[in-house]
Amino acid sequence: MSEPITFKDTIVIRSRPDVLFRLALDPRRREKWDPSYQSARFEGEDRLTNGALVRFKLARRLLGLSFVARYGQLQAPTRGGWETVRGFGPLEKLTQGWVFKPIPGGTEVTLSTNARIRYRWVAKPVERVLRQMSGQSLLELQRSVDSQGAQLLEDTAREFQKKQREEAKAAKRKKA
Repeated sequence: MSEPITFKDTIVIRSRPDVLFRLALDPRRREKWDPSYQSARFEGEDRLTNGALVRFKLARRLLGLSFVARYGQLQAPTRGGWETVRGFGPLEKLTQGWVFKPIPGGTEVTLSTNARIRYRWVAKPVERVLRQMSGQSLLELQRSVDSQGAQLLEDTAREFQKKQREEAKAAKRKKA
């Protein structure tokens, strides 16, 4: 008897929707920042399109299970998602949908997770793991965007300091 699990998590991130869309849905980028996935790669054509197949491998702490998912509902940069092609482990089906809503000062990101569990007795622990994965994915997405922004700010500050030193040296030479 299968047991359905459905939930949504929302967070506001200071970034543009197109940047977040690429980070969240491109498997090559996602495996770099999301600790829930050990690897993610396209099967066949390396393009993010409706119907594209991707092989995901979960982290060891999530039993290292692997599965194939098919992308659908891609409407860049506002929404996208994927669903598993066939069941794996205790899951009959797993779908993940992302919605990126631009708001003043950033983007409201909503991650929807739907799953069907094969056995009722394992539904609670699997739901707990899926909720943890969802929350961690949103927080890590925010961290990856913030770290990029922090690096940009640091580089800009460094260049500004260098420019000021050069101007001070030029002013000293001019005085002498």
